[in-house]
Amino acid sequence: RADDARITAARTDVGNLMQALKLYRLDNQRFPTGAQGLNALVLKPTTEPIPGNWKPYLEKLPNDPWGRPYQYMNPGIRSEVEVLSFGADGQPGGEGNNADIGSWQ
Repeated sequence: RADDARITAARTDVGNLMQALKLYRLDNQRFPTGAQGLNALVLKPTTEPIPGNWKPYLEKLPNDPWGRPYQYMNPGIRSEVEVLSFGADGQPGGEGNNADIGSWQ
């Protein structure tokens, strides 16, 4: 049950991060670059392209339920941008509890 709860929490976090990214894009006409990463949701980026209408989109970035930072990819593999957790093992891919949990699911 604890593993199921972690997976559910990760899916919820990924959804919330994607919502914040969509708001960022609405305000700034683009998603943060891969280099700017998810930190652009908490602190205004100081690298190009500097967002003109930035505001804080999150109070702080969550770690995944296994205590690791969420991954952000721009460009993504399956969509324009992706947010994911590598699951229990912290490694890409995997099955069961070790499977990646991402915004494409």
